[in-house]
Amino acid sequence: MKIFKGKAFFFKSILLHIFLVSIIALISITFWENPVYDFFVHSVVNRGQHGSNNIQLVMIDNKSIDVYRWPWARSLYAEIIDYFHQYTKAKVIVFDAIVTNLDTSNTPSSDKIFFDTVKNVPNFIGGYMFQTGISNDSSISDEKFNNKFKYNITDKYPKSQNNIDIYKSISAYPEAYYNAIKHTGSVNFITDRVDGVLRKSSDLLYYKGKLYPSLSLVSYMFLYNNIEIEDNCLVDEHGLKLPIKRTSYDINHNIKFYKQHNESLYTHNKYSAIDIIDSYRQIKAGKKPLIDPKNFDGKIIIIGANAMNAEDVLHTPISLKQPGADVQATVIDNFLNNDYILPFTTLQNISVIITLCIITFIIISILPFLPSLLGLIGIAIIYIVICAILFNHDIAPYVITPLAAQLSTMIFGYSYRFILEGRNKEKIKNAMGKYLSQDIMKNVVQNIDDVKLGGKKATVTVLFSDIRGFTSMSENMTAEEVSVILNEYFSEMEPIISKYNGVINKFIGDAVMAIFGEPIQDINHAQNAVKCAYEMLKKVEQLREKWLLEGKPKIEIGIGINTGEAFVGNIGSEKRLEYTVIGDTVNIASRIEGYNKVYKTNLLISSSTYTHVSDIVDVIKIADVTIRGKSKKMDIYEVLRLS
Repeated sequence: MKIFKGKAFFFKSILLHIFLVSIIALISITFWENPVYDFFVHSVVNRGQHGSNNIQLVMIDNKSIDVYRWPWARSLYAEIIDYFHQYTKAKVIVFDAIVTNLDTSNTPSSDKIFFDTVKNVPNFIGGYMFQTGISNDSSISDEKFNNKFKYNITDKYPKSQNNIDIYKSISAYPEAYYNAIKHTGSVNFITDRVDGVLRKSSDLLYYKGKLYPSLSLVSYMFLYNNIEIEDNCLVDEHGLKLPIKRTSYDINHNIKFYKQHNESLYTHNKYSAIDIIDSYRQIKAGKKPLIDPKNFDGKIIIIGANAMNAEDVLHTPISLKQPGADVQATVIDNFLNNDYILPFTTLQNISVIITLCIITFIIISILPFLPSLLGLIGIAIIYIVICAILFNHDIAPYVITPLAAQLSTMIFGYSYRFILEGRNKEKIKNAMGKYLSQDIMKNVVQNIDDVKLGGKKATVTVLFSDIRGFTSMSENMTAEEVSVILNEYFSEMEPIISKYNGVINKFIGDAVMAIFGEPIQDINHAQNAVKCAYEMLKKVEQLREKWLLEGKPKIEIGIGINTGEAFVGNIGSEKRLEYTVIGDTVNIASRIEGYNKVYKTNLLISSSTYTHVSDIVDVIKIADVTIRGKSKKMDIYEVLRLS
């Protein structure tokens, strides 16, 4: 198929296709790509290891609140924290919660115990939250907050982002808690705006022009200090190189999730908070603890809640309700092990889409329908397999969007091919119509599956016309002059013949053979043939006057018409057919036309034709004419005029 034939149509089609693919890609990225991403993360990425054993979760679960109803007195948190501080060699104690006010539901001593315990634990890290509204409850100003909680983060491209201040304040901090705590980080997680799923960790948030680290990042920095942002990565001297993405409000990375423990919501090892409290009290009482403190030596401890009325869960690709503390542990694990999912860049995804569309269009262009369809289905399957392999290596390309673009290209390609082939067929039909009658062409097209040798007998009227003395006239003219006269003559005759339902069967030099009654069905074919002949003579008179003014030779034509039964259909061979009419009727029409020279007439008809047109013509009868090839003489008639 010649794709580039008709450039204007081609390029308009391409522009339309690009527009449609862009719309489909936008819809796909917004609504379809994320669920497929989640499927691959759940089915491929997190089929490997569980979360690191170096991170342990301590959860206020249903077992814990069965013993102490919710909300808990803060003195209970203090016992958990003091257990890890006094009896373990835990590296970091992360408190995945925010404290915004004093505990009024319990005794004031509960708060004091908690704050005093926090004050004595140098590796305790608490949380706070950025708020989109303005908080008037906190006595801690932004300046005071920044003076105490400073983190060494070097951004080598601080002016490369136009930041939007979506956050207006920091969650309220009681003065006593502010004085006690030494390290703090943001607990904000930003879920997807469309489906509410958490896929990215907001490692650094922009607040009033400054960067603030997340609780997970602060926990990592407590161990490894300085962090730099360079080449779109978080890096440090200990080997961290985590690809990040900047937005107008944060710096984030795609979280790599881990495998959940059997029949558990958790990807990391989890202990019940009440078991830790009981162990703490047993040690205090000189008894053997339920949980050996040595289990936590050298570990990162994350304290969180996930119980009825104290549920802190997030919708992630691996779970509808993944505990928030487990998500914090997952992000810390990402930092510790350089784990992440690396999404394709916009340019890479666009390149994949364009490449797939081009391949699709080429295949549609060069292959028949079924092989091309099977080939494109095969390519789609191969692409899905490649995506699965990439996800298995923590690389995330767009999956659905390129396939949606491929599908739209298939629809476009097949439609374009259908339209182009239709246009080409129409051109071929029009071109062939210059060699065959348009009516014969239509008959062939309508019966395209039944084109074969053979035909039928039918009653038709055959018209022959010939230019008088054309042979001797053409001897004095150049070939170009002859062709000009003939072309103009035939161009004037053809529409007249078509007007009266006639079909030009062939041009024979300067002669015309036309058929009436087949293939165009017409019960008045004899009358129409005579009317056609009469109008042809009138048109020749007009041409004669015109050509005399142009210095061209004077011409006369003779017309012979006969009506009778003849064979109409395809003759020739299986490879070369010709639609024609043959039989005695045709021969007689040709012979009658020749008698115009003898009787110096212009329009002669047979007696069989005359019986059909006697009421519409004035004639002169020419009796007992000998027709070559016929044993009996016959009458012919000169048509003088239409009555």
